[in-house]
Amino acid sequence: MALTRTFVQLRPILAALGRHKVATALIVLQVALTLAVASNALFIVATRIVHLSRPTSTDEAHLFVIRNVWKLGQNATQMNANIRADLDALRHVAGVRDAFSSQGFPLGGFKDDIILRLKLKPDQKTSGQLVTFFASDEHAIDTLGISLVAGRNFRPDEITAIGPNDKMSPSGIIVTRSLADKLFPDGSALGKTVYLPDGPAAIIGILASLQGPFRNGGQLDGYTVLVPTHYLDPAGVVYLVRTDSTAMKPVISAALKALQERGGVRIIDPKEGVVTMAQVRERAYAADHSVATLLSIVCGLLLLATAGGIVGLSSFWVSQRRKQIGIRRSLGATTGDILRYFHTENFLIVSGGIVLGALLAFFANLGLMHVYELPRMPLYVPLLGALLLWLLGQLAVWGPARYAAKVPPVVAIRTE
Repeated sequence: MALTRTFVQLRPILAALGRHKVATALIVLQVALTLAVASNALFIVATRIVHLSRPTSTDEAHLFVIRNVWKLGQNATQMNANIRADLDALRHVAGVRDAFSSQGFPLGGFKDDIILRLKLKPDQKTSGQLVTFFASDEHAIDTLGISLVAGRNFRPDEITAIGPNDKMSPSGIIVTRSLADKLFPDGSALGKTVYLPDGPAAIIGILASLQGPFRNGGQLDGYTVLVPTHYLDPAGVVYLVRTDSTAMKPVISAALKALQERGGVRIIDPKEGVVTMAQVRERAYAADHSVATLLSIVCGLLLLATAGGIVGLSSFWVSQRRKQIGIRRSLGATTGDILRYFHTENFLIVSGGIVLGALLAFFANLGLMHVYELPRMPLYVPLLGALLLWLLGQLAVWGPARYAAKVPPVVAIRTE
């Protein structure tokens, strides 16, 4: 019965909206823009949240990084000896589970010596697969807390020492599973030979996963290689240390003391020289957090503005039609009839905005896909936005509609 009454009211509702074309069009446009902007903004927020929540695959809760800067005047032999002595000292610190040296680490940021190209043939004409690499040794896997899904770890006799200008031609390397599948999609990569810029190397192990140094890896995302070497960079080296406890402050202090006892060869910044992986993650994704927060605030303000517009329009129309409402009440219209009238009217207005907004949201997403490399927005995102706007519209009109339904017929008829 209520549904029949609603359909009966459609003709006078449409006629009333036709007499207020400008006001109706403004609300429709506001709803459309809100849906288009909010859908894409919330989709970006969701992708950012997923992005910044992804794991590095390391034991982040127990890892910290020491940025060690060498003092000037040290040659390659001295740096190699210092690295080996430092690592031995760090591994004997109470509370340290393991440690290794590298030129980079997950989410550590861009460096010139962090990227390689791998080829499948020595005479391959194409540029090869772009990857990021970390200098590692036999302790790297345990220190990072990652695991092999196939193959073996490095042996101590395979660890070499090279500088930034030396040729890198290890006998074997360890790659992530995503890189292995990319290079050899038709079979196992284990034991296969790939070609680094300076020579061939066999894939001796495959990691489950390991994030590279970039927060937005793009085409490099997940394509990480461990190379068995101590990297002798005159600018410095990083030590990654894994602890037994999440209470790392005492261990960090002890580790720095152990290095300071071998003084005269290094500089470690007291403020930025030591960072935990939790701090690394927080700094790497600080911009993503800010963008997600800002877009969430913008969406909230848009929804409030839309709700305010609906409330304002509904209140205005109620005041303009008090006499009409009084006549209907005198002719037997119930409170439910008046409420249904305004809720149906609001539903039609919001629905018009949703149809237009869905089209705008689709085209806006296409543009954002080209500019910011976003994925295609799933259909459920604008659908959820539409449901939210329908609900918001019904809540916004409820107050004015309820007020209109309570106006006594005699009072309403006397109102000019």
